[in-house]
Amino acid sequence: MTEIQLPKTKRGRARREQILRAAEKVFGRLGFTDASISDITTEAQTAQGTLYIYFSGKEEIFSQLVAEMGDLTRERIAQAVAGSPSRLEAEKRGLEAFLQFVAERPELYRVVEEARFVDPQAYHDYFSRFAQAYQDQLEAAEADGEIRAGNAEVRAWALMGMAKTLGERYVLWDPKADVRAVVEDAFDLIENGLRK
Repeated sequence: MTEIQLPKTKRGRARREQILRAAEKVFGRLGFTDASISDITTEAQTAQGTLYIYFSGKEEIFSQLVAEMGDLTRERIAQAVAGSPSRLEAEKRGLEAFLQFVAERPELYRVVEEARFVDPQAYHDYFSRFAQAYQDQLEAAEADGEIRAGNAEVRAWALMGMAKTLGERYVLWDPKADVRAVVEDAFDLIENGLRK
């Protein structure tokens, strides 16, 4: 992934951010295919030519939003799990932080979901970066004797899959769902499994 070159001026950075936030709403509402540059610039209340100062087109904006979702989500989860007394408590706090973030930014989460088809490499990078960090954390917890031995890579992807699906079902599809109750039920499964 190439490093993002931000504008040098405060005004330029603000305008670029304004375009990204508008694109987040437009892509989240219309989807990539149906969204146009005109839709984005109308939402951003800026001229089409101004958009092209900061981005080469809607493909670049879309990819930037996927990368941004990854960065913001990892940051939110890291803050939530900091100081957790155990790996299991970190799992619970991290899941709740993730679902709350999806609830706050549903359009951005929809962008990530659509990236599977629009920008498969960005989608792959998004989940692979999460998985590697997750795997490292699980291996450390296993080495410290906090969790039982097992395949950390498989566990990381399984836990991510659970969070992703819960985000779709109980946040995107049902914005009024009780996220804390969902987290409690999911955490019971994480902690205790299905065995009677």
